[in-house]
Amino acid sequence: MTAQRLDGKALATTVRGEIAARAAARAQRGKRPACLAAVIVGDDPASHTYVRNKHKACADSGLASAVHALPASTSQDELLAVVARLNADPAVHGILVQLPLPKHIDDAAVIRAIRPDKDVDCFHPENVGLLATGFPRYYPCTPHGVVLLLQRNGIETAGREVVIVGRSNIVGKPLALMLAQKPTRANPAAGDATVTVAHTRTVNLVAVCRRADVLIAAAGRAAVITPDMVRTGAAVVDVGTNSVNGKLVGDVHPDVAQVAGWLSPVPGGVGPMTITMLLHNTLAAAEHVDG
Repeated sequence: MTAQRLDGKALATTVRGEIAARAAARAQRGKRPACLAAVIVGDDPASHTYVRNKHKACADSGLASAVHALPASTSQDELLAVVARLNADPAVHGILVQLPLPKHIDDAAVIRAIRPDKDVDCFHPENVGLLATGFPRYYPCTPHGVVLLLQRNGIETAGREVVIVGRSNIVGKPLALMLAQKPTRANPAAGDATVTVAHTRTVNLVAVCRRADVLIAAAGRAAVITPDMVRTGAAVVDVGTNSVNGKLVGDVHPDVAQVAGWLSPVPGGVGPMTITMLLHNTLAAAEHVDG
């Protein structure tokens, strides 16, 4: 048995085409382009690569974008002043502050400073609260990418058992909220699943994972999910991004492909979907302002 590929790169291309069509329709109605402002502090190569990819993705989909690159010596007050200017700029619909920030800056304070309606990462406490109560303003990008990858490949979650290995604020917790909730008009991406949130300190993690119809690996540890942890035929989504000997690898051991029914690759799985859902949120923010 060899797992079918959950091809995030191909799906991202399809969804970006849908976003581009919506953006073009807005332009024909005389609307200003949806605009994403990205702020990056310091010289971390990975962060700069991520921001360049987001900038290019915006251009390819008919969205505007601006990159504000600040030196590593930027103070917290200086960064907050940049965020305040972007908050007040009507041409900016979405604001993204690339994490991690230098150690002398409080990430949480910066996240809270972004206007919630421009928080297209969905990190602001107000947006997290709306998600938790089933009335999301936006869905967080990586969790939404995971859900869409499952839905567009016909993988059912309603009534099924989902195990998420990882409890971060960026992936594990919000993804659990989305998958556990009941779908409504206000919350169409909800999964209606029975969800277990596990982690690397979970007692008998192997047995917990083997219960899953859908297993999502978001622990941030290379090859932590091994074949003995996967039920035969289960769908496995690998959210991990780890560098091993200069190579990007996921949280799932390659041999899982011989057990799983479906498996997302790294790279080429969830990563492209994350950026795509950021574009989706930026366009949604613009549509909220002026249709």
